[in-house]
Amino acid sequence: MLDTLPQLQAIAFPAMRRGPLHTLQVNLGYRCNLQCQHCHVNAGPRRTEALSDESVEALFALLEMGGVNTLDLTGGAPELHPRFREIVERARALGLQVMERSNLCILEEPGQETLAEFLAANGVEVIASLPCYLQENVDTQRGDGTFEASIRGLRRLNALGYGSDSDKQLNLVFNPQGAVLPPGQAELETDYKKQLHERYGIRFNRLFTITNMPIKRFGSTLLSRGEFDGYMQLLQENFQPQNIDGVMCRGLLSVDWRGQLYDCDFNQMLELPLDAGGEVLTLATIDLEQLEGRPIRVAGHCYGCTAGQGSSCGGAL
Repeated sequence: MLDTLPQLQAIAFPAMRRGPLHTLQVNLGYRCNLQCQHCHVNAGPRRTEALSDESVEALFALLEMGGVNTLDLTGGAPELHPRFREIVERARALGLQVMERSNLCILEEPGQETLAEFLAANGVEVIASLPCYLQENVDTQRGDGTFEASIRGLRRLNALGYGSDSDKQLNLVFNPQGAVLPPGQAELETDYKKQLHERYGIRFNRLFTITNMPIKRFGSTLLSRGEFDGYMQLLQENFQPQNIDGVMCRGLLSVDWRGQLYDCDFNQMLELPLDAGGEVLTLATIDLEQLEGRPIRVAGHCYGCTAGQGSSCGGAL
């Protein structure tokens, strides 16, 4: 796989500093039941990296200290971590909002037969990837059969109150196909709601549009096709300075499967750890009260979050 980090580090981006912390985003591991083309994590069924028991205990200790409002669980497929349900239950018992990023097809994996009911019982916010409301586009990007499995998963979640009950939030995620910016989020959300309801009777709360990042699998594809420079030019030409105030890295702390800390999930994938003067900070060594005001590590990929309408874990800025 081709590495985009040298090219990204050669591109200047305005300096930023961290604001007040509100979200801890934990990558539980890179194992996934799918292997999507746009995946910036390079996740797949053969990946074995996973948060260790030692790091899970350090996570619990950190959450018990307070200072975090939201726990955002991601992967790979976070549900495949053997302690996923325990992590959810412990966080909910502490009063935290819990979000999990699902590919929906996971609901049909062996061993996950009761997953949907577990999520509903614990009021977990589901953020589900659905790159399009058309079967051909989804299957092209994620693999044959994934669209129909996703529709079945959405219907199952709807039957449990997701998309209608206030305590069961269901949000969908759109990623563009290829080296283009996402369309307007509000307009696309209207289209998604209309099409999914009319075709399949599906309801959901919000649609998040997220720009494809020029890193890992997608970045390598850009390089191999000779499209990397053109895509970076597109991002830079559409840079909107006002988006800097809303980027996720200002109030989010990213944790990798080793328990090490980063400003965001994308820096994690590029192995650009939190700026700590050469020290590698972990769940066991971080003092959350000292985070605010620290410089954020930036490079060319940061234009992906600030181009056009902006892009964050919660969609357009």
